[in-house]
Amino acid sequence: MNQRNCILYGGQLKHPTNLNKRAEEFLEEFKHSQVSLDSSPREQLIGDSWQPPPAMEYKLNFDAAIFLGLEKSGIGAIIRNDKGEVMAGMSAIGPKVDTSEEAELLACRRSIEFTVDAGFTRLVIEGDNFNVMHAISSDVANYSFLGNVVDDIRHLISGLQWATTSKIRRGSNKVAHALAQHAKNLDYDLFWLEDSPPPAMEALYQDLILL
Repeated sequence: MNQRNCILYGGQLKHPTNLNKRAEEFLEEFKHSQVSLDSSPREQLIGDSWQPPPAMEYKLNFDAAIFLGLEKSGIGAIIRNDKGEVMAGMSAIGPKVDTSEEAELLACRRSIEFTVDAGFTRLVIEGDNFNVMHAISSDVANYSFLGNVVDDIRHLISGLQWATTSKIRRGSNKVAHALAQHAKNLDYDLFWLEDSPPPAMEALYQDLILL
């Protein structure tokens, strides 16, 4: 993990298979704590619902946020298993950026680095920016000024045991979006292991009720 100011919740990095039992316990606690939340009409959420990865795989959702007037951006990432249980999460401070595409690419790279550091090697990678997801999944050389970032991401993905990428609608990326927005007032990066990120609790609940 990058050597920078950060706060780590939930203990040391562990292999993903060791997180399942703890994740199930947190999931039950989360469900009990959220029973009073008003679940919006189910019909309105179906088209924008998060879908779990295949059994024995993990899904990484990432997002970026641009904060006008601030010298930084926000990065959000969440890793879940096929039951929708949270394996790890991140709300981090990114650099000042000029475009949403730059923000999304930097968030993608940082999120995959975080995922690799946490020990996950079989991933479904999802983001909601079409250009970014197309660029990282393509074999065509990228000669834009962000081409080096695209190359970094492709290299990280090639080092995984198994991976696939997918472009999703914004409504399916609510948890990562909430974590990216949460970085606006942070002075330190936040990481959660074996724990559900409090800034994204409502978004997590919205996803869980549709599984």
